[in-house]
Amino acid sequence: MRTNRTAPLVTVLLVAALAMGFLANAMAETEAPNPASPVNEAARIAAGDYEFSNAERDRRCMVNLKAEPASPTALKLDFDKTCTTIFPFAKDVVGWTIAENNFLQLVDAKGTTVIEFSEVESGIFESPHPGEGVLFLQSAAGIGPPPPTPDQVAGDWNLLQGKDKVCSLALANKPNGSGDLALAVKPGCDAAIVQFGLTGWQMDEGELVMKGTEDRSWRFEENDNKTWQRIPQTHDPLTLARP
Repeated sequence: MRTNRTAPLVTVLLVAALAMGFLANAMAETEAPNPASPVNEAARIAAGDYEFSNAERDRRCMVNLKAEPASPTALKLDFDKTCTTIFPFAKDVVGWTIAENNFLQLVDAKGTTVIEFSEVESGIFESPHPGEGVLFLQSAAGIGPPPPTPDQVAGDWNLLQGKDKVCSLALANKPNGSGDLALAVKPGCDAAIVQFGLTGWQMDEGELVMKGTEDRSWRFEENDNKTWQRIPQTHDPLTLARP
């Protein structure tokens, strides 16, 4: 009786082929990205500590965006305790994500977008929000010190033209009745300053704006030496300095 030696060999080869197929499928499943995961390259790049603020940065808090899933569609984040007081809508935010259009979205527990930011510069995102104006997320690595507050700027100032004092002013941190803060021109000012008719002042995105009559205004930016230079500069530059 002849023995069929081919059958065992075929069986061995079949088992080996099946084993290799299972191994290949397992490796493919391990290496393939999970399409449902919110962790992608854009999210890994964006993750980190951010300052969450309004345009003036007089209301701000910190938020940490993590590259860790909080749900199948959102990533974890941690707000400072003060955030929900400063920005009440933040209490509804439980996660964040980067959408296909590269918009950074803060989402609620249902995955609904609470606020959506677009990147305007590297590490800086902005979003108009009803009742809040334009809000910003700015990477903590790139933020500078907050702009001076009205309380820090209020007080007595000399207005200089070149090195010559042309006026003394008193900026008060109280309303003047016209929507600005009160400003007093002290006696002895140059006639041109008096004629400008200074009536009030305010802070606007870190710049000091002094208001005159007929809707005229002077705008100043702070220098490194804590003086304020009128902008844009003219042939007769004006500078504010403490007495």
